[in-house]
Amino acid sequence: MKRKIILAVADGIGDRPCEELNGMTPLEFAHTPNMDRYAKDGATGLVDILSPGVPVGTDLGHMILFGFQPDDYPGRGPIEAAGAGIWLMAGDVALRCNFATVDEDLNVVDRRAGRIRKDTSQLAEAINGQEIEGVQILFKEATEHRCVLVLRGHGLSSNISDSDPKIIDGITPSLLSEAMDESDAAVKTARVLNKFILQAHNILKDHPINKKRIAEGLLPANFLLLRGAGQMPELTPISEKYGFKGACVAAEGTVLGVARIAGYDTYTHENLTGNLDTDIEMKARLIKEALKYNEFVAVNVKAPDLMGHDNKPKEKAKAIEMFDHLFDYFLPEDMENTILAVLGDHSTPCERGEHSGDPVPLLLYGSGIRKDRSNRYGELECSHGGNGRIKGTELIQTLFDYMEKTKKQGN
Repeated sequence: MKRKIILAVADGIGDRPCEELNGMTPLEFAHTPNMDRYAKDGATGLVDILSPGVPVGTDLGHMILFGFQPDDYPGRGPIEAAGAGIWLMAGDVALRCNFATVDEDLNVVDRRAGRIRKDTSQLAEAINGQEIEGVQILFKEATEHRCVLVLRGHGLSSNISDSDPKIIDGITPSLLSEAMDESDAAVKTARVLNKFILQAHNILKDHPINKKRIAEGLLPANFLLLRGAGQMPELTPISEKYGFKGACVAAEGTVLGVARIAGYDTYTHENLTGNLDTDIEMKARLIKEALKYNEFVAVNVKAPDLMGHDNKPKEKAKAIEMFDHLFDYFLPEDMENTILAVLGDHSTPCERGEHSGDPVPLLLYGSGIRKDRSNRYGELECSHGGNGRIKGTELIQTLFDYMEKTKKQGN
């Protein structure tokens, strides 16, 4: 019997014992009655998203959880571009960008142009659509100071250096890109990119928006810092490869970008902030709406990861409790032939403030799931679960099998 899947991802949920929480992890410390009930009536386990001891980013973590193989990873640039709504073609080179502030000598004053939030669409429009040496330039604003750049043309390479120094003040690095090998493609790409960077600077420094910002005592967004170049490979969308309709409910552009590359419909809203103030009830409503038209629906809640990066164990526990409240607004058991899978895309231990290679706890609940002896959802409890310790690719194949989308092997 074919099932539908709800993949609920609590970003960065995995952690380590925290002294502030009396040796418990934020997940173990949090009050999570819904997930504990599902764990008791379902099956748990641990998942190494890539492999034991290997940290992954949100981008690669979601690629794996959405059905891709690790070797399909195109780099962060193409994912961010897709998240910003740029449809990518095979061979495109995409980069993540910041609007930044430089002085007259091209010294970096602020990498984020004072964290500019307003009018970036007008700045992006002013430099979008250029063509340099036969290469088309696609440029689009993203969230706040962030933006994306795509180079489209023949003979391009992503083997180029970042131009973002990642230093706030007082340093005068080269703000141009360099070829990382001697190939004609890498040399051409760096040359085209640098021409664009300087042309964009000449346009941006005299743009009315920046003149207005200076008059108001704000930093002008007069330069672009670039990083994370990646070249879009020939990728078959997961929805097409396995023959199903998928959707993703999220706020973060990275997650939405992976979903679009996977061929999934995306559901988002300005009230979905990716932080503790996100509208969790709206997220639940969007999940129910997406389930009407799709067989596989993923949802991402970003807040636990942010609190882990900030080394705030109690706030991370609150973020996890908020994630648990998601299930106050819809009951998976009321959805016929639906399986709920709950896990993280990686661990973000508070003590580390960064992603780690610790496995993430897994919970499966719903129609056809074999019940194990788990009593709650937590790192220690899940280590004894019936699903054992598996890789992310193995988990997604298991879920696709419940959807009856995997092929039988042998006779």
